[in-house]
Order: sequence, then structure tokens, then C-alpha cells
Amino acid sequence: MSCPGWYCGRILLENNKLSECGPCPRGYRRNDTGFICEQCLDSPQFYDWLYLGFVVLMVLILHWFFIDMIAMGRKFFNITSHVIALHTSASIEVFLACIISILLIEPMGSFKIYSCKIKSLSDWYTLFHNPAPNYEDKIYCTQEAVYPLYTIVFLFYISSLILMLLIRPWVCSKYFPGRGKISIYAAMYFIPILIFTHAIMGGLIYYLFPYLIVVASVISCAVHFATKLEQKMFALIRITFTQRRNIIILLGHWCLHAYGIISITQLTQPVVHGLLMLLVPLPALFYVFTAKFTDPSKFYS
Repeated sequence: MSCPGWYCGRILLENNKLSECGPCPRGYRRNDTGFICEQCLDSPQFYDWLYLGFVVLMVLILHWFFIDMIAMGRKFFNITSHVIALHTSASIEVFLACIISILLIEPMGSFKIYSCKIKSLSDWYTLFHNPAPNYEDKIYCTQEAVYPLYTIVFLFYISSLILMLLIRPWVCSKYFPGRGKISIYAAMYFIPILIFTHAIMGGLIYYLFPYLIVVASVISCAVHFATKLEQKMFALIRITFTQRRNIIILLGHWCLHAYGIISITQLTQPVVHGLLMLLVPLPALFYVFTAKFTDPSKFYS
């Protein structure tokens, strides 16, 4: 009654008999005792939700980044309201894509999600674990053992791309005619790249995304300060707190850093891990207070 491999299972047929060993249906996974495919009725864990939140934030930040790039090339009086309109459009697109993705996952039409518990990295790559008993015919048991974390990300990417093509052109034609299409073209490049990356490296990203967030937030914060012409401590502080754009960018970096810390610790010890939030401003403060020591002119002198 046993099945070879890690993911092959048997399906209970209508005549109360068991099928041959094979892949479990979508949303099912074999149990460890009878090798029978059972429906996954668990809810996503806290870490799973953090991973999905990371996927959403990544798309939203990329949208905002390219919108900000095209906005910096336009100089007119009412630029603030125009940029806010494009940022709002991107936020609405991503939010609607999230809703659509959740509604299309079992149970369909509900905001509740059934999921299979992830046990190891191999659950993301069942394609490489098809058994060949006695080194003879291979049994193909490829399936979505991490249901629905693999397919829901694809649904989100595709939904966000379609919604952008339906909504963004109208907003761009009104507020940014001509240059506004650059943000659309950019999304038509980076979303397919994200889809390809998820298809190949989804499992690795699932386990590494907390550290990627922390490292990326530190590097991007340093790049943000490094682009300023004046690298003196008081000049950096003045520029940061006198310009609304710089304040928003700095707060965004801090939020990302805090999200990374929460993803790493998962707040298993709320008091201890909550105190780690005090380290969120540390990278920005470190750069500001040590900028004078990294002035290239001092090295030449």
C-alpha cells in the first residue's frame, strides 16, 4: 500500500478502492501514514502571509519607483497632484490584484484560503523528486505541494499586469501624456521578469526574502543619501527633514527594514523582538554621522 518517493500518493475512488500511485490533485497532499491524498484544509501560517506581503510590496515599490523616475523629468507647477494620481493608480491596481487572487483560490469566492503546510525546500521543486523504483520506469508525481503559494503569486502578477493595462493608460493620458507611458512599459518588463524568477527560484525566495528585505533596505537607504550633493552631516539632516519627498522615502526605508525584522523573528518573543524595532533607524543614522569620514577629498588630501 506504500508509494515510492516523497510526493506520490493514492486517491480514494468512488468504489472505495485506491488508485495507483501518482500525483495528488491540486490542493491535496498525501498523508504520512496511509499514503492517501488528503485535501489541505489548513490556513496559511504567519510566515506565509509575510511572504505574500513581500510579493505585493515588491510590485508596488517597483511601480512607485518608475513613476517617481518619470516625475523627476517633468517640471511644472502642479507636479505633486499628478504624481499622487499615478501613485494612487498603482496602489489601486495592486490592491485589486490582491483581492482577485484571493477570490480565485479555493474556496473560490471567499477571502479564506486553504493551504498545504510547507515542510522543506523540496516541496517547491517536486519536479526533481519523481521516483524511479528499481531504476526502471519513472513515476511522475509533480504537483503543487506548497499550495497555494506557488499559483497565487502567478495569479497576482498576471492580475496586476492586466489591471495596469486597463487603468494606467487612462490616468497617464490625463496627467502625464507622452512620458507617462514609460511607467507602463517598465511594468511590462519587470512583471514578466518577476514571473520568470518566481517560476525558477520561488522556493529560495520564500526562505530568503526576510534577509533580502533587510539588505535591500540598507543598500537603498545608503544610495538615497549618496545621491545628495552635500555630504556633510548637517546638510543631510536639513535636506531630509525639509523636503517632503525625502521624508517619505526615508520612512519607506524604515518600514521595509521593520518588515524584514518582523519576517526574520516572526515575533515569536514579542517583547524581545519588539525591542529590535529600535534598530530600524540605525542604518540611516550611521550613514549621516559617518558621511564626513568618507568624503573622497579627504582621502586625496
